[in-house]
Amino acid sequence: MHKAGDVRVEDRDDPVILEPTDAIVKLTASCICGSDLWPYRGIEPADHQVMGHEYIGVVEEIGADVKTVKPGDFVVGSFVISDNTCEICQAGFQSKCVHAEFVAQTVGTQAEKARIPHADGTLVKTPETPGPELYPALLAASDVLGTGWYAAVAADAGPGKTVAVVGDGAVGLMAILAAKQLGADRIIAMSRHPERQKLARYYGATDIVEERGDEGVVRIKELTGGLGAHSVVEAVGTQESFMQAVGATRGGGHLGYVGVNYDVQIPGIELFFAGIHTLGGPAPVRRFLPDLIDRIWQGEIDPGKVFDLTLPLEEAPEGYKAMDERRATKVMLTL
Repeated sequence: MHKAGDVRVEDRDDPVILEPTDAIVKLTASCICGSDLWPYRGIEPADHQVMGHEYIGVVEEIGADVKTVKPGDFVVGSFVISDNTCEICQAGFQSKCVHAEFVAQTVGTQAEKARIPHADGTLVKTPETPGPELYPALLAASDVLGTGWYAAVAADAGPGKTVAVVGDGAVGLMAILAAKQLGADRIIAMSRHPERQKLARYYGATDIVEERGDEGVVRIKELTGGLGAHSVVEAVGTQESFMQAVGATRGGGHLGYVGVNYDVQIPGIELFFAGIHTLGGPAPVRRFLPDLIDRIWQGEIDPGKVFDLTLPLEEAPEGYKAMDERRATKVMLTL
């Protein structure tokens, strides 16, 4: 991305092993994330920035210290590099690893090949080499599925709970899928878009709320006997969506927030009197990858349906434009 709104597909040198913990992965598919739209829209700076952080592919070469994957293995990688051995990783927060680095900032996986540092802690191999029909689902696991799953876990979704999901993009839809898999009794999707509403219901939503802001909070409370939802996922990252999520959470409930929030100002007094649990931030996708890959492999879930536009890598600029204009929920790039 040369600058806001200016994405180009260019040749660069093939990656090489730099550290003994590295792996080179020949990518089979990548995609465009909603968070990639922040620099595209000028909200984050972009100056010849490599792009992409979701990826699947085949290991081509490994460093001398890599033990868990080998050339020829098909792998799914997390969007945050982690060693998976430090104390923070062992506590389940690999996105805050002492060696954490964001793939989007330093690697860029909207590409044909990528050098993945700390391969043992970042990559998870699949049971066998999958067919192309599984690529979308496995690619979703690299970020949006793992992030939606983390959001639902952070919101304490489960049996006996009503879950409200603020945001109907790919992450919000994956949070609905996760809440359903975790056994939630009722799942309220906040969405105004018919196609996304249809997908939300496919993934497990029982109710659709189109109101936003204060009106959305009122509607959630109407649906929950005046109490609010037990579990609320915030998957947008705007001032309105975040405060809507806080307001929709019942006293003692749980809010899981994973929308990248720029310029969100949370009035301390409102959070204080809300009396809720909050947990969020960059999702520790690596924590969930083995389980998610297994669920996909067993045919229990199909997160790949969030991709509603597939383009060759060479047409990535059109993919950005389609997502920016909301003509696509999520774009898969084939290689």
